[in-house]
Amino acid sequence: MAPADTPPTVPGQWLGGPGAPGQHSRSTAAPHDPAFLDLAGLEEQARSVLPPAVADYYAGGAETETTLAEATAAWRSWRLRPRVLRGVAAVSLATSLLGSEVRTPIGVAPWAYQAMAHPEGERGCARGAAAAGALMAVSTSASTPLTDVAGTEPLWPKWFQLYRLHSPTHTDDLARRAGQAGYRALVLTVDLPVLGRRLRDVANRFALPADLPLGNHPPAAAVAADSPVWTFDDIGRFAELSGLPVVVKGVLRGDDAARCVQAGAAAVWVSTHGGRQADPVVSSAAALPEIADAVGDEVEVYADGGIRSGSDVLTALALGATAVFVGRPVIWGLATGGADGVSRVLDGLSAQLAHTMALCGLSDVRSVPRDTVTPAR
Repeated sequence: MAPADTPPTVPGQWLGGPGAPGQHSRSTAAPHDPAFLDLAGLEEQARSVLPPAVADYYAGGAETETTLAEATAAWRSWRLRPRVLRGVAAVSLATSLLGSEVRTPIGVAPWAYQAMAHPEGERGCARGAAAAGALMAVSTSASTPLTDVAGTEPLWPKWFQLYRLHSPTHTDDLARRAGQAGYRALVLTVDLPVLGRRLRDVANRFALPADLPLGNHPPAAAVAADSPVWTFDDIGRFAELSGLPVVVKGVLRGDDAARCVQAGAAAVWVSTHGGRQADPVVSSAAALPEIADAVGDEVEVYADGGIRSGSDVLTALALGATAVFVGRPVIWGLATGGADGVSRVLDGLSAQLAHTMALCGLSDVRSVPRDTVTPAR
């Protein structure tokens, strides 16, 4: 595996076809091809191996689940406008995220308690992400301590996601430890002033298993009861504490994005928290263009929320995202195949992206024009 500081090139060897890197196979996608990715079937397979309440914990959203239901459809409300005769012989998916070179613009979104999905938990997810050349964001609520995840595939870049879940002392300590452990950025999740009402969990009377490890949690005395709310001033404060660039995750408005940048954010992450917080809210696909326009070229912009195909990824890149992140598909891959399952999901989405880019006359994920897409009529 190439180290993270080696700029790799991902060829357009989509559809499992033969030939040199970048050659387009004339074969038709079939289940054995890397571009064939049945995510609905993968979720069904995951449900067959997970306890029903755990599967619902991963799958469910908040309140009416309107945000969750609309997420993927929102990306499909745009239409591609292919270019022709552009001489595209190979497609490069390689890009740089806050200075870290990766082989795909499709990363792993932070998700809590991955040991409920598979015994390897976050370690397996980290191995799968590294095998696919993808960046992984590690949750505060990981099953595995942040230092242990950092030490899994240590040459491959990871970011640490921070919640306002614990006492200020413990939260600040997590930020410092993330910088010391080798994480490349700190991701402040700002759309969780209080926990969303997730009705599937209520109906299932869901509770974390008694034997589930909580890698980054403090003693019960240090939970969030005395934790002050965050403001824009905390962006710079956490950057100083951790020594890391700060990504602000959970932004859905252009004016908020601009204020984050003014306060020192290195990047903004357009996210509905998987439809698990306020509901219904504007979709990531609808919010992304406004936010990209608001920050311009000052910082990188990322997006998540309902991305389920290579064409969804390309739409996000055209609307202003530098990269996208996926959550539930990675969890289903982890549940059904551990590290290999994670890499298969990421490789499949990357293969689809390369295929779609070639069909649209695009050769590089770092330069996808806005006019690649248009609203559906």
